[in-house]
Amino acid sequence: MSASTDSSLTAQQDQPQQIQLLASTDDDYDGVIVEISDLVMDSTTFLSILRPSISNWKQQGKKGVWIKLPIHLANLVETLIKEGFWYHHAEPKYLMLVHWIADSANTIPANATHRVGVGALVVNEKREVLVVQEKTGHFRGTGSWKFPTGVADQGEEIWEAAVREVKEEAGVDSEFVEVLAFRQSHASFFEKSDLFFVCLLRPVSSDIKIQEVEIEAGKWMPFDEYAAQPFMEKYELLRQINDIYLAKIDGHYSGFTPVSTKSNFSNQKNSYLYLNVGGLKRSNSL
Repeated sequence: MSASTDSSLTAQQDQPQQIQLLASTDDDYDGVIVEISDLVMDSTTFLSILRPSISNWKQQGKKGVWIKLPIHLANLVETLIKEGFWYHHAEPKYLMLVHWIADSANTIPANATHRVGVGALVVNEKREVLVVQEKTGHFRGTGSWKFPTGVADQGEEIWEAAVREVKEEAGVDSEFVEVLAFRQSHASFFEKSDLFFVCLLRPVSSDIKIQEVEIEAGKWMPFDEYAAQPFMEKYELLRQINDIYLAKIDGHYSGFTPVSTKSNFSNQKNSYLYLNVGGLKRSNSL
């Protein structure tokens, strides 16, 4: 495809000689976003378009320039780096590079700093906990029985992730009850921070069918037996979770329930606000 017909390019008409510029859209912070989709050209030609584009944005008073580069155009990365761009983040199908072109202090936000993990405490009417032994991970080969855990997918709600992990690891259908507690830790996965949400779920089915790739075994275990495992002495976090659950079933503790709401800060139509519903109802009734 020739450069003149590419949707990623525009032509500036008020110059004696037509100058091709990269097409862009404005963001909410006086910057521009360039999504290069079907552009096909060598680095020399790209540079001849990139430089006047940057000059044009500077004249317009723009501050930050975001260029979303599809992976099949990775040959243009070196050109962008030499012109002052740097990596912001990467996804399977694209690289996002950014450049601060204003004379003021750089206010470009950092890439996402956290990942979201979930732990699913599934307890039935007999006060038995759904537990598994892992083939991989920290507890591999220890003989320890633990509740299902995993990482939320992009765009997945916390409660959805918990229900999904239980189904994937143990084949058990469940209903989300509430977030019992959450923990933040740092310098975890590739130096990223980690948010871990401990979720209480109610089983809808009881038959266990383990995910054989990652799980060695699964069963229902009486809570007291689960909490008395020797490895619990090494993990304060797990002991605290056990105490929280016991306080919950004794009626002395309430966690956070997802309530559907609308957000003006996301393209998603609905999101969830996690709150102590019972406490809010009591407060409103006073």
